[in-house]
Parts: sequence; structure tokens; C-alpha cells
Amino acid sequence: MPPLETHRAARSSRFGRARGETRPGRARRARRNWIATLLLALASSPNCASGTDDYNARRSALVESIRREWAELSRQVPTVGAPHEDALAAIAKVPRHELVPESRRGEAYEDRPLPIGEGQTISQPFIVALMTALAAPDRDDVVLEVGTGSGYQAAVLAELVAKVYTIEIVEPLARKAAADLARLHYDNVVTRIGDGYAGWPEHGPFDAIVVTAAAPEVPQPLIDQLKPVEGRLVIPVDSGGYQDLLVLSKSADGKVERRMVIPVRFVPLTGKARDGGKTDEPPAKVVPARPK
Repeated sequence: MPPLETHRAARSSRFGRARGETRPGRARRARRNWIATLLLALASSPNCASGTDDYNARRSALVESIRREWAELSRQVPTVGAPHEDALAAIAKVPRHELVPESRRGEAYEDRPLPIGEGQTISQPFIVALMTALAAPDRDDVVLEVGTGSGYQAAVLAELVAKVYTIEIVEPLARKAAADLARLHYDNVVTRIGDGYAGWPEHGPFDAIVVTAAAPEVPQPLIDQLKPVEGRLVIPVDSGGYQDLLVLSKSADGKVERRMVIPVRFVPLTGKARDGGKTDEPPAKVVPARPK
């Protein structure tokens, strides 16, 4: 058996982690561990290069899927119209994964609704693209959205118009959407907490109004806030247990033309719309885009 001192040295050499390890050696090992931890964190982050590339690829695949579905549907239902390239371009730009709960990011580019909390959902991307197209957005338009939800529809509209005013009755959703939209630099979106039944007359009349929840009937205040020439209102209406997506167009003489596009399924519009316009709601308030 070797002398005690030689045995200790052999253990240190063999394992490299014995108590006899020098201070510089421990420092190098700690630094290697720190670097490994950092690289692992970056690799699992949704904002890392590979993650961003993956989301971009999924979003591109989603757009192509919507284009095919839209073309097929338009052959069967002519009222849908041909695929709207501006709407598809907006879908291709908006990072939907940034507007869903983190636990749902892996599903963000599937063409279906997803839960976002508070009993609400983020709409199916195809429906968002279709409603955007039906609103016939123009670069100089001012648009009202009723039902902010996650902010996804507002972001898609904001890619195509000058200003979007959006109203959400559920305060936690409104505040989160406003913060997310500001973080994503959608500075042309203004969010308000309140009942969208009465619209937002201070900023009307609007070139287009998009309602993202089903009402039992079209709220008259929204019709009144459409521009008198070529104002468009896109809204799902619940008619006795089924829902139709309607487009209302307002002419210069005040006449309103309605057309049904397709059957749809949305969460119900709450507040005064649910209660026949009779409920007294607390005063609406604008959510600061960048809270101080």
C-alpha cells in the first residue's frame, strides 16, 4: 500500500473533483457550468434564433394552409370571395405565439381557436383573415374592434390600417392585450376597457367595425358609427341557436345592406348586447399602452 500522501494525490488525479482540487480548477469548472446553463436557457427560449425560425416556418405553413382552405371554400360559397392577399400578408407578419398563453405557444400556428383565459378564446386564424378581408381595410382607415380578447385581430388589422380602436369588457384581458400589443410595437392600437355595445363614438365615424363575439342582434350604435359612405360592419349574429357571419354596408343615403357570408361559431358578446341594451355598465376607461 502506498504512503498516505501518494494515495491522496492519486484520488485527486483520478476523479478531478476531490477536495484537493485547486481554486483555479474550481473556478474553471464553475464557469463551464454557468456557460452550459446559459446555452440551455437560450436554446429553450422562444426568442432564440432557432425558436424564431421555427415560429416563422410554422406561420408560413399556416398562411399556405389558409390560402388553400380559402380557395376551396370560395368555390363552394362564392360570398366568401377569393383569398385576400393583404389579409394573408398580415397573418404572415403577426406573431400569434406572442399573444397566447405560454403553455399554448406550441399550438399557436394551428388553424384553430385556443383558450386565453377568462372563458374566452383567440379566434381561428382563417376566420381572422376572412373577417379582415370582409372589412376591406385601406391604409388610411380608422377601424373599431369590439372584443379585443388576446389582441390578435387588432394586430392583424393594425398591419393594414392607420388606426385601430379596440374595446374589451373583461379587464384582465384588456390590460394584458394592451401590454402585449405595446411590447410588439403596435403603436397604432388603442385599447379601452368597457362594453363595446355602444361603440366608441368619440373616435367615430369608422371606416370599418369588426365584432369578434356573437350578438343576438346588430347593435344600432355600431351601425350609427359607420361612415355614411362605404362604411363596413363585420359581425357574427346569433339567430336562434346558430350563428351567421354578416357584413353590413352603409350607403350615402343611410341605407344599410346586409349579406350573410358563412355560418360561424363565436363566444357570445356580453354586456348590453346580451341584456338587450339595458344593462348599466361602469364607465369605460382607456388602458395606457405603456403603463408608467
